[in-house]
Amino acid sequence: MAASSKIKGNYHIFLSFRGADVRNSFLGHLYAALDQKGIYTYINSEELQKGKLITPVLMKAIEDSRIAIIIFSEDYASSPWCLEEVAKIMECKERRDLVVFPLFYKVEPREVRTPRQSYREAMVKHESKFGKDSEKVKRWKKALFDASNLSGWELNDKGFEASCFLANVRETSKDSKVLVPLQEKLLSEILLGKVLTVFSVDRGISLIQDRLCHKKILLVLDDVDDVKQLNALAGTREWFGKGSRIIITTRDNHLLTLHGIDKYHIYEVKTLKDWEALELFREHAFLRSKDIVIRRDLVDSALHYANGLPLALEVLGSFLCGRREQVWESALNKLAKSPDKAINDVLKLSYDGLEDYAKEIFIDIARFFKGRSIEYIMKVLNSCDFDTTIGVQVLVEKSLITIEKPSIAIEMETLQMHDLIQLMGMDIVKQECRDDPRRRSRLWLCEDVRDLLSWDMGTNAIKAVVLNLPKTEAIYIGPNAFGNMRRLRLLIMINVHNSFQGPIYLPNELRWFEWPECPPWVPKFSPGPKKLVGLDLRKSKIQVMMEQFKVRI
Repeated sequence: MAASSKIKGNYHIFLSFRGADVRNSFLGHLYAALDQKGIYTYINSEELQKGKLITPVLMKAIEDSRIAIIIFSEDYASSPWCLEEVAKIMECKERRDLVVFPLFYKVEPREVRTPRQSYREAMVKHESKFGKDSEKVKRWKKALFDASNLSGWELNDKGFEASCFLANVRETSKDSKVLVPLQEKLLSEILLGKVLTVFSVDRGISLIQDRLCHKKILLVLDDVDDVKQLNALAGTREWFGKGSRIIITTRDNHLLTLHGIDKYHIYEVKTLKDWEALELFREHAFLRSKDIVIRRDLVDSALHYANGLPLALEVLGSFLCGRREQVWESALNKLAKSPDKAINDVLKLSYDGLEDYAKEIFIDIARFFKGRSIEYIMKVLNSCDFDTTIGVQVLVEKSLITIEKPSIAIEMETLQMHDLIQLMGMDIVKQECRDDPRRRSRLWLCEDVRDLLSWDMGTNAIKAVVLNLPKTEAIYIGPNAFGNMRRLRLLIMINVHNSFQGPIYLPNELRWFEWPECPPWVPKFSPGPKKLVGLDLRKSKIQVMMEQFKVRI
């Protein structure tokens, strides 16, 4: 779409639409597609209530736009405000060459032009209210006629000859042999019950191409986790007839790229907005127990825990449904310590599919580095000989972490993750040994670290100790507290004070040592090669010899 060179608007596109018809369906997809292309689009976010006048702001937005798209839907003409919009749009077209495109959503252009059917009924009502000879109604009719004569698009119902929904593809196709039944189901549902026997995956591919290449279908492939599944069920566009739509849900963004799907056709499902989350939670928590009154702070705690995740809202709401306030309090206190199993098991599927190196990176980020800058995380984890760059990329593609771009408040890119995914990562570490923190790979809780260091109780299981206290606190550390942790690769102590004056022994496996307020004792390593790469002792007078490093830094 090319805007006229005679105008320079603040908005690229103004969208005129009847909210009740399209706001929760087609409109969102159109707006998202425009936004992904970097097109600055004006969309009225609130419905105009009965008795309110169309705002000058809306009129100004039309005047400040380069292009207007009018979405003519079934009840568009029933709204006086929509008719005022289209009249203003056509006025701007005549007066200053505003570019206008009509989009006919489930209506034909002739219905708008003549008018007919719902448009005729709407105009009759307007004539009854304002008078048949009303200048206002005449202006509306002319605007509808002129706009419907412009070149635009017709969008009728998706008109599919057949549809098929293949649920839980990941679970039902754990090996290639199970793809054959999925191919048979696809063929049977699209061919309306006709049974075709498939003897192999290759034969199934051939049958799908041969029998479905002229059929306009809707196919949904749910929870795909392997490109072999896509190759067997929806290899290329040519497998299906013109106008077909294939919807693929997956936890792995890279899988779609590998299958040749460009970034403009990949949509990330966002967490729910606050009001949406509340509505979904209420539907499950209070649907059958309207007589039970729950304090608002408990409802808010439940919403905070779910943090917009639909699965968590549904599971938690169903669990709390019909229970009293005391049970809500107990359940929410329990969840603050350990995740709900039903939610955790689903979230953990993405983690289980990772390679070992990526699992290590994920656990470290989940436990220690959420919200930290990418630059810092890369520096720390690279010191541990991890392939951090590809590891972080894989975690992003698996939707386990997100990269937050710099803002006014944050100057550098940071790594973030959903609270429940972070809780899942913490639980993975706790599951290593529920009753004895010494036998876990990572320690971060003050009471666990205090006990461990005070009594020199470290074990070979411990790989990382990160203690980040909100304010400075004194903790006694014995001389062999760290030396006994022979596999320790990461040691970070923030706001930890220690008055011990003698030497403290460090394991040769240690890669990153960060203790800004470290006391002035001399670190001692065992004989043999050292692996220390990173050191941050900014506020300390500690003496460090260069031979204690793996390489000079």
